[in-house]
Order: sequence, then structure tokens, then C-alpha cells
Amino acid sequence: MSISLGRHSKFKHMFADKPKPHEIFVGFKLATTSSEMQYIKANAKYFAVALQGGGGPLAIVDHSKPGRMPADLPYLAGHKGNITDFDFNPFNDQIIATGGDDTLVNIWNIPDGGLTQVLTDPTHSLEGHQRKISVLRFHPTASNILASAAADYTVKLWDIEHGKEMLSLDDVHGTQAITDLAWDYTGTQYATSCKDKKLRLIDARANAVATECKQAHDGMKSIKLSFLGRQDRLLSVGFTKGCSREAKLWDPRKMDAALKTLSLGQAPGVFMPHYDDDINVLYLCAKGDTSIHYYEIQDDNFFPLSTFASSDSTKGIGFMPKRGMSVMKCEAARAFKLTQGPGGTGVVQKLSFEVPRKSSANFQADIYPPTYAGEPAHTADEWLAGSNAAPMIKSLNPKDEGKAQTQDLDMKEYAAPKTASELKMELEEANARIVNLEKALKDANIALP
Repeated sequence: MSISLGRHSKFKHMFADKPKPHEIFVGFKLATTSSEMQYIKANAKYFAVALQGGGGPLAIVDHSKPGRMPADLPYLAGHKGNITDFDFNPFNDQIIATGGDDTLVNIWNIPDGGLTQVLTDPTHSLEGHQRKISVLRFHPTASNILASAAADYTVKLWDIEHGKEMLSLDDVHGTQAITDLAWDYTGTQYATSCKDKKLRLIDARANAVATECKQAHDGMKSIKLSFLGRQDRLLSVGFTKGCSREAKLWDPRKMDAALKTLSLGQAPGVFMPHYDDDINVLYLCAKGDTSIHYYEIQDDNFFPLSTFASSDSTKGIGFMPKRGMSVMKCEAARAFKLTQGPGGTGVVQKLSFEVPRKSSANFQADIYPPTYAGEPAHTADEWLAGSNAAPMIKSLNPKDEGKAQTQDLDMKEYAAPKTASELKMELEEANARIVNLEKALKDANIALP
């Protein structure tokens, strides 16, 4: 793939080499259950892989310890059935949430230094869903808030610090399975995709639909979502009626038509999108595919950059946060690709996407703007009470102290539309005020015009 003629991009030649044998993690007994999850996720210290076995086992592996996994590899196992999704806490590398087909959401505290034995007792076991968990997503700016979607067609928000349910979105998705959930940049609202082909934007605190697209993609397969951060756009990846894959950009304020559609060819695998908000690069890798395609997104257009090609079929892929990367090597992204090796055992390949520069002796500020700091901007209670805040950011320059800082953003740009109940309440208050004013004028013997 090539860049459009006349258009320059500093990421045009970004590449990833196939990992060397000593950089590969091998010997995982992979989960065989079929679900919406991506099977592997990463934070700045660990990656987690869903395993085969009782209790919904989940391995937590240190990035710095590649090689063959021991036969007695320690794992988390606190479910009564298969694990169906999991998510790392973005503000604490030692906390992870798991969901299972036993309807439970478990919160785990990983010991410092990683797992040394099998853990079966979670910190909290959250009960409330009536059917298996489909999706888990931590809040991007508020501490200790987790969203869960389940096969009971509901979405719940949890306070994981106190182990309690905060809000439950019921009777919105009908009887159609929720296939994905994505928070917007500030965590004011979240989007859901569903088997009814609709995209819904939910005002998270009002617990109501703000707006929706009645048919995002014509195909019957799952739709996956990602917000494009500061660009204030929503990305959906789905299928046409003829089973061709496609990506669409949406304006969250006006969901009647897509701003742009990108055709991605005909293949059965569902894409797992990852968007880098710092450099506006979208990575697309699908289950069953061997390649990773990446695009720069600007002015509501997709500009193809390049493709990482290999012969290994993808089972899952997880990208790690920027704060854990080798900035002096011009590493723009690091992904952990899960594949199936000889004998059916799982293999994890570390893929480092680098921007070639003549000199890497100096910090390359143009490819490393201040990034997600991994620190909350407010508490769960503050957010629930109405606090709005952009994610905390920090510099990756080794010469800086790396302290988190707030962003000076116009929060009006990210405000969710008012719900019908809020508009009704405002109208009732306005009518009551009119009645009171008319009475005051009558009592003062002032004739109304």
C-alpha cells in the first residue's frame, strides 16, 4: 500500500520485524471457547492470555520473560465456567477484571512481581448479570469504574473499589446480543454495537440513549468499535451484506450517515481495531488473518501506511500503553500477537512498530507528543456527581520528570446531547417559572400584553 501522491507522513515507513526466536513466548494451552473477546491484552508490565481449563484460567505473563512457559504456569481461576472477556485497569497495572459464562465479574489484584501460584479468590466478585458476560471495559478517566455488557442485553457500571453496582442500562438493546462497547475520550458517554446492527451512544450518567444509528453495517457478523480520541469520531468495523469487511467513521453528534467508508476486502475474520490517539494511526488485525494493516486518519479520511505480513494466523492481539515503550528506539507501538503453534499450543509474538530515523540518540518529540499518563483525572464519585475531565497526560522524554498533567481542552466539545428526560424536566421547570411570573405580574396589577 502507498500514500496518496503529494501527501507526506512521518509514519509512511513505519515497520515491524518478525520477532527473533528468543523474543517469543511459547507453550500456552489456549482457551477453545468462542466469544467476542480478543484473547490477549497488555498493560505496561504484563500481558494476559485466556487459557484452557476449569475455572476460566487466565495467565498473567511478565513482558520481560519470554521463552517456554512452565508446565505449572500460575494463573487466575475464579469462575465456574469459561472466561469470556477481561480488561486491565488503566490506572493500576496490578488490577485486572475478568468475566465469565457464570455471569460473574471478578476483580483481581496481581501480587507485586507477578503470579507465583494459582489464585482462586478474587478481591471482589460482582453479581448482577443474569447471563454470561460479553464485554468488559474500564473507564478511561475515572478511577475504579468498570463497564460490563452481558448476554442478558444489559450494560452495568460498577464501582470496583467498593464492589457495588452503580448503574444498570436495561431495556435498550431489546433481545439482541451486545457485541462491543467503547468509551469516548473523556468517559462522558460510551457506544455499543449490537446484533440488531445498531450503534447506540449512551449518556453514561443519565443512563439513557443519546443518539443512535439504525443500521451501521449490513452484514450479520459482529461490529467492533473504537473512539478516535481528540478527533471526536467513532470508528466501527463490520461487514457488508456480501460479507466484505469495511470500516466507517461517524460523527457522534449526527449518526444518520457515515462520514467515510473504507473497504477492507472479503474475508471471514472479525477485525480487532486499535487506535493510537497520539499519532492518529489505526491498526487493524482480524482473527484468522496473517497481516496487520495500519492507516493514518486525518480530516475524516483513511490514509494507508503499510502492512505487517507474516505466515502466522492471528487468534488475538493486544497493544500495550505508550508509557512502557522504548522511546529512544523510536518505537511507536508494541503489540502482542497470539497465534497457534505446532501441536496446538499458543505462541505470543512481541511486535515492535518503529519509525526509522537516521539518529536515535535524541528524543524524537514529533513522534512522541504527551501521552496517556495512566493516572485518573477524577474519582468514581466525582465522575458520577457530574465531573468532566480529559485523560491525564505526560511527556515520554527521559529528561522530563514524567509527571502527569491535565489537558486544557474545551470540554463543551465532548459534552453528550441532553436526554429526553433532561429536556422534559427543563421544560417543566420553565413552564412553572412562567406560571409564577404571570402570578407576580397579576398581583402587581400589571397587565400582560
